[in-house]
Amino acid sequence: MSSTGTTDNEATGPRGARHERDAADRLLRAATRSGAHLIAEAASLVQGWAVLADPIAGAVYSAPAAAAADGVHAAAAPREHPHCTQRPAAGAVLVLAAAPTVPPGHACHVATTAAALLEVRGQRAAELRGEQMRLHTTLIRLLLAGHTAAVTETLGGSRLTHVTVYRLSGVDLPTAHEVLWRAVRPSLAPYADAVTLMGRRDGELVVAELHHGGDDGRILRLVSRLSERHHLLAGMAGPLPLAEMPTAHSDAAAARHSATPDRRVVPADAVGASRLTPLLPTAPYTRWAGSVLRPLSPAHQHLLLVWLRTGSKPRAAAALGLSAGTVRARIRDLSRLLGADLEDATVRAHLLLALRAPAPAPGDDDSDSDDDSDTRSRSGSSPPGPPGPARLESLPDGLLDTEAVRTWAVGLVGGLEPHLRIALACWLRHHARTAPAAAELHVHRTTLAGWLTQCAEHLARNLADATVRAEIHLALKATRTGPDDPAALPRRGGRTYRRL
Repeated sequence: MSSTGTTDNEATGPRGARHERDAADRLLRAATRSGAHLIAEAASLVQGWAVLADPIAGAVYSAPAAAAADGVHAAAAPREHPHCTQRPAAGAVLVLAAAPTVPPGHACHVATTAAALLEVRGQRAAELRGEQMRLHTTLIRLLLAGHTAAVTETLGGSRLTHVTVYRLSGVDLPTAHEVLWRAVRPSLAPYADAVTLMGRRDGELVVAELHHGGDDGRILRLVSRLSERHHLLAGMAGPLPLAEMPTAHSDAAAARHSATPDRRVVPADAVGASRLTPLLPTAPYTRWAGSVLRPLSPAHQHLLLVWLRTGSKPRAAAALGLSAGTVRARIRDLSRLLGADLEDATVRAHLLLALRAPAPAPGDDDSDSDDDSDTRSRSGSSPPGPPGPARLESLPDGLLDTEAVRTWAVGLVGGLEPHLRIALACWLRHHARTAPAAAELHVHRTTLAGWLTQCAEHLARNLADATVRAEIHLALKATRTGPDDPAALPRRGGRTYRRL
């Protein structure tokens, strides 16, 4: 029944058929302009609102804009919104809410026609998607090669100065790529001073958002939803200046190795975050770190940081876009340059501390040297020779042996049973390799794996994270009252152990 005086029987007559043809013509003309015009025309024809809702992106198009939330809720829970007419359309859901005066048959006709036109637009877009994806991948490769000017000129965005990079991995990556492409609707023309590029490289999905200074978080929200829905792990780095795209690219890969099913998107700055470094006395900490890192260039430091964050040379090579042999050779050279054995777990933990140290305040070194010269002049002693560089094998006195650090260490590893502590320390010395650690402990690998699971539960830490392992190694050293020697593992005959 309709308040316009037209009955349902009349709606199926010649006048009703002409009315439906007029509606189809209006929708067709709107579809030739854009998807947004099509949704707006559908809302006008039903005298209500219309929303195209995507499970990842939310409201793709909405007319009016205020109806976006209602449309998304209706698509998510259709039984709770029986008054809405819904149709699947191009991987999303078209939701129409007609005015009470509009006949249900007319609303269904508008919804069906609009959904069919959306499918046609989606198929046309899919025909061009492959070529567009290849173009996006090429532009990402150019950015990584340092051709930023050529890329920004191609994109026509003179305000594109910074980039935020996401690197995603998972089994369902091809499907996730298509879903994210549809949700982002990437264009090579700047939209709100931002352009999003995405492409698959070496078995992972790379998303680069080019913008001016900072982003609005839209891509981060989409990547978070996509990661949860398709069980992906992602690392994020940026915003960084566009010229530092290679750094952001490698940092995002290093961050991804710290992602877990409970935390699927990890920012690169969170990987470097430490609960220990804020507890260290700033002045001696920064002086020691500056002395240790003096022989290294920024490129050397970045390579070492990526290696220590990812936990292995092959992973670091993948993050940096180098071969594993190249990374191994460079780390050997840096080991000689630093005069330290970088295969030692303690040296690695100390190096990570040095790389995460805050920048020294201006004038710190000058004030220290002035103080030293005043002291020497008052004492009348001759000036000693130049101080030698700090060593990675040991830390300066007063750095880790403070009350605050001891409290932190006890809070982290305190309460571990003796056999768990010894097993964990041995495993960390072997750089998280279970087989050699189990051989030294004279236990089966399955037994050691079970003990490590208990350690992770007790510590409430992700032992798969290389930076977490480094801090646990330092905490075990700070709380050690005797040697955590595998020979001291409590046993009761054979390969078993007894609880103390």
